[in-house]
Amino acid sequence: MSGSPPPPGGFVRRVGLFQATAINMSQMCGIGPFVTIPLMVAAFGGPQAVVGFVAGAVLALCDGLVWAELGASMPGSGGSYVYLRQAFQYRTGRLMPFLFVWTAMLFIPLIMSTGVVGFVQYLGYLAPGLGRTAGDLIGLGVIALVVLLLWRGIEHIARITAVMWTVMIASVVLVIAAAASDFSPHLAFAYPAHAFDLTDGAFWTGFAAGLTIGVYDYLGYNTTAYMGAEIKDPGRVLPRSILLSIAGIMTIYLLLQIGTLGVVDWHRMTDPHDIAATSVASAVLEKTWGRGAADTVTVLILITAFASVFTGLLGGSRVPYDAARDRVFFRPYERLHPRHRFPTLGLATMGVITAVGFLIGRHTDLATLIQLLTTVMVIVQALAQIVALTVLRARQPALHRPYRMWLYPVPGLVAFVGWCVIYGYADRNSPGRHPIEWSLAWLVLGCAAFLVWARLERVWPFGAKEIGEEFLAKTSAEAEAEAV
Repeated sequence: MSGSPPPPGGFVRRVGLFQATAINMSQMCGIGPFVTIPLMVAAFGGPQAVVGFVAGAVLALCDGLVWAELGASMPGSGGSYVYLRQAFQYRTGRLMPFLFVWTAMLFIPLIMSTGVVGFVQYLGYLAPGLGRTAGDLIGLGVIALVVLLLWRGIEHIARITAVMWTVMIASVVLVIAAAASDFSPHLAFAYPAHAFDLTDGAFWTGFAAGLTIGVYDYLGYNTTAYMGAEIKDPGRVLPRSILLSIAGIMTIYLLLQIGTLGVVDWHRMTDPHDIAATSVASAVLEKTWGRGAADTVTVLILITAFASVFTGLLGGSRVPYDAARDRVFFRPYERLHPRHRFPTLGLATMGVITAVGFLIGRHTDLATLIQLLTTVMVIVQALAQIVALTVLRARQPALHRPYRMWLYPVPGLVAFVGWCVIYGYADRNSPGRHPIEWSLAWLVLGCAAFLVWARLERVWPFGAKEIGEEFLAKTSAEAEAEAV
C-alpha cells in the first residue's frame, strides 16, 4: 500500500508529511478559535471556559488515534467512507458507507460555512459600516474564489496550502505575543462564584456546550485521511500528520485562550454590541499594540479563515468520489478532471452547499450552526467509526496495520463517551432549534434514499451482499512478494 503506484487515471501520491500536517493544521485552526472564544466564555459563564478547550483537545486526541490506525491501514480516498465500507459490509452491505456520504455531503460544507461566517465577522472590524447584504455578497464571493483556486492539480494546491499555513501560524503567534505583552492574571483567572461546582446541573450543560465548541475548533485533524490516496507513504505519514497537528493546535489554543482572557475582560465577550464578541483577536491587538497592529493581524486572520475553507473543501470533495467509484453514491461523482485529476462534481456540489450554509449562519447565529453540524456528524461518522475499528480488528486480523492505537481500546471508549455527551445535550444547548430531531430526520431520510438506491442497483437488501477486502488482499499480495 505505502508508496504503491496509483491505478491508471487515478490519484497521484504527492503530499508529504510537512504538507499533510500543514493541511490538517490549517483546517483545524482556521478562523475557529478567533470566533469561538467568546462563544466558549458565554457557555461557561466566565474564564473557566478554558476547560472546554482542554476537553475538546482530549476528545480530538482520542478520536485522532482512531483515525490514525484506520487511515494508516486503509489509505484510500474518502476517509470514513472507506473504513465504514470495510467494517460493516458483512452485515448491512453498503448501508453505512451510503449514510456516511449522505451526511458528509451536508456536515462538511456546513463546517466550511462557519469559516466564511467568521471571515465576514472579522472583515467587519476593518469595515465597521459593512451591512448585512454586503457581508452576504462578500462571503459568497469568497466561496466562489475558493472553488476556483481548487480547480487545479494537487501539486499546485499543496504549495498554496504551505504558504497559507505559514500565514496562519504568523497570525496566531502575533495574537499570543500581543496577549503576553499585556497579560493580567487577575483577568485571566477571575472565576465567578461556583464556577467549578460539579453538583450544579448548569455546569454540565455548559460543559457539554463547551465540549461541542471545543471539538469543533479541533475538527480538521482528519483532513488528510480523506486524501489517503494522494499521501506519500501513508502508513507513516497519515498517523504522524494527525498526531502532530493535534499536539501543535492543542498548545496554540491553550496559549491563545488564556492569553486572550488575560487582556480582554470576559464580560465584554458576552456583549453582542462589543467588538470583543465578534472580533476578539482584533480587540486584543488594539488594546495592546494599537489600531494599526490590530488591522494588520486582522488581515492575517482573514487569510487564515480563507485557508481553512480552502483545505476543508479540498479534502471533503474527495468523499463522494470514492463512494461513486464503488457504486455507493451517484455515478456522476466518480468523474475526475481530465487534466488535473480532481473530482469536479464533488467540489462543485460542496461549494454550493457551503454557500447555503453560510447564508443560514448569517441569518441565525454561529453557535446554532456549530451545534447543528456537530450533531449531524456524530452518529454516522464519529460513533460508527469507533465501532468500525473494533469490528475490523475482529474481522480482518491479518490486515497490515503500520500504526496501532495506543492503549487500545481506552482512547476509543473515551471518544465514544465524549461524542455521546455532545449529542445528548444538543437540544438543551440549542433550545427551540431541535438539532437531535433534525439529525434523526436526516438519518431516516438517508435510510429511505438508500432503500430506493439499493432497489435500483439490486444490492442488499434487494440482492446479494458484495464483500470486498481489497486492503486485506493487498496485504497478502505484498507478503507473498516479500517471500519470493
